[in-house]
Amino acid sequence: MEGHYEFIGRFEPVLRFAAPPVDAAWWFICDGARLLVNRQPDGSLSVPLVRQPAWLGLPLDQTPHPLGYLDGVPCYGLGADGGVSPADPNGQWMDLRRLFDRLPADLFLLAGRAIQIVAWDRTHRYCGHCGTALVFAENDRAKQCPACSLRQFPRLAPAVMAMVVRGSEVLLARGPEFPVGLFSILAGFVEPGETLEACVRREVYEEVGIFVGPMRYLGSQPWPFPHSLMIGFVCEYAGGDLQPDGVEIVEADWFDYRHLPAHPSAMSLAGKLLTHFVADCEQRFGSS
Repeated sequence: MEGHYEFIGRFEPVLRFAAPPVDAAWWFICDGARLLVNRQPDGSLSVPLVRQPAWLGLPLDQTPHPLGYLDGVPCYGLGADGGVSPADPNGQWMDLRRLFDRLPADLFLLAGRAIQIVAWDRTHRYCGHCGTALVFAENDRAKQCPACSLRQFPRLAPAVMAMVVRGSEVLLARGPEFPVGLFSILAGFVEPGETLEACVRREVYEEVGIFVGPMRYLGSQPWPFPHSLMIGFVCEYAGGDLQPDGVEIVEADWFDYRHLPAHPSAMSLAGKLLTHFVADCEQRFGSS
């Protein structure tokens, strides 16, 4: 799985550009969790590739945020008023969740990065300690108070995904927000002072009442809903009977690798973990 969630194109992150780009750049225009997208002639979706964001005809934030270069093309994140319609008739505002599996993977990843950085900039204007206006730090993606030197970094919440396996079966569950029939892997946020491994064991026991044994890391994925980093593990079932907590999990069961229910696509970490599980089982038990 290594490298699966790297950008499809060559991406070079930067804090600032040495000089303002003179050619077209990718502009990730954000308002909260909404992104400005363009519908292409073939019906697909993309983001604006223009020289100046003012051409989009939107009230824009004053600060554009350099993200880096995607295949040599500069990329910016920028806030705007999502209540104003773009001048381009093919442009529209869409929630980032609706763009999952609809934008090219590299643009989706960059959109998530832009939305988080723009939201952080908009909500961290003043020092939480002394109230002084913050300024951007020189060498970090951070803001610093010129009065008391307090630094504020973009918020990032690590969360584990625990794929529990029992021979040729995998544990899948459904939360109350999931459509009936759609299942995924258990997940939960890491608490302060907790290791990733301890979080896996706690979340699995809290949500479905079973214990897990040895585990190993499989991969990670940025997940900007709103600011998570998903960290995936595969772990072995060690005992206990399934008892969904009825709050975060309303249904859970063991599924054979040959008969998995509807689950997230391989663009998500959950889908990629399940693809890994099926491939491993086919090698061990056969594909029939």
